[in-house]
Amino acid sequence: MSKAVTAAAVGTPSSPRLSFIDRYLTLWIFLAMAIGVGIGFLFTAAVQRFNTAVSVGTTNIPIAIGLILMMYPPLAKVHYEDLGDVFRNWKILGLSLVQNWVIGPVLMFILAILFLRNYPEYMIGLILIGLARCIAMVIVWNELAKGDSDYAAGLVAFNSIFQVLFYSVYAWVFITVLPTWFGMSGAIVKISISEIAETVFIYLGIPFIAGFLTRFFLVRARGVSWYQKTFVSKISPITLIALLFTIVVMFSLKGELIVQLPLDVGRIAVPLLLYFGMMFLVSFVMGYSIGADYSKTATLAFTAASNNFELAIAVAVAVFGINSGAAFAAVIGPLIEVPVMIGLVNVAFYLQKVWFGSR
Repeated sequence: MSKAVTAAAVGTPSSPRLSFIDRYLTLWIFLAMAIGVGIGFLFTAAVQRFNTAVSVGTTNIPIAIGLILMMYPPLAKVHYEDLGDVFRNWKILGLSLVQNWVIGPVLMFILAILFLRNYPEYMIGLILIGLARCIAMVIVWNELAKGDSDYAAGLVAFNSIFQVLFYSVYAWVFITVLPTWFGMSGAIVKISISEIAETVFIYLGIPFIAGFLTRFFLVRARGVSWYQKTFVSKISPITLIALLFTIVVMFSLKGELIVQLPLDVGRIAVPLLLYFGMMFLVSFVMGYSIGADYSKTATLAFTAASNNFELAIAVAVAVFGINSGAAFAAVIGPLIEVPVMIGLVNVAFYLQKVWFGSR
């Protein structure tokens, strides 16, 4: 991501070189959310018909296209030839494993039963979000915060493998088994490894392959300097444009319910806010404590704090239905995550000054 975009994201003074979108990035994100909710509320029937027409199974084609385009530029910037160094750093991989597959799911489960035990469908939706570790938009937040793009690519690949292998097992344990320990009824969740693998491939595999092939062939054809200075600068705006498009489409799908059930949105938002903030700060402290530099610490924190809402929504819709409370809660996830992650980019830069100034 260019320095201009980073400056816009953290609220530093604009310069004549900043594009219109870059200068007011946070504003555009909130406007995109508002436009999406407005469209969903005012044209509910038309949005539902459109969603049915452009969906294949539980995959919404416009959202899938938006996410793929959003992730392509950051993944085209990754130095794939250096990923071996990422996977050799077992300290960071091990820490990421603990953050994503122990602390994150357990924390979200605790918050869900504390705040939503009287709303079991919302509780299930929240748990599904906590189990779906981020493999998509984290790359954008990491880019804005000047995290390590190579480590981000390595960690999301690591999470993808674990997601394919263990998501269905985690869903069974956290939704069917554990609630009964607290006097609640468990829900039967049937989601196959192949269904999860399909979702991971769509939202991560396609842009990953495209980014790798782009770098592989263009660097050899035109050289590293041309690739970094010319090609990357031209494709970088695609990320933000695709992000805004995705937000509009995604929020339009539940616009009517968001407007009609503001108290329910608030009930779901409170544990989500606590989750994102706690995961980010705990992970940042953990990264700092093991001696990781700022870029790697930021990458660890955003990878741990973000979630794969695409998978959570897909599972909630497939298992409980599009009109279920679980699906509604899953859609509220990105409603809260998007502005919170933009705010945490500011927090990351503040912590960089306070903690890493002398490193």
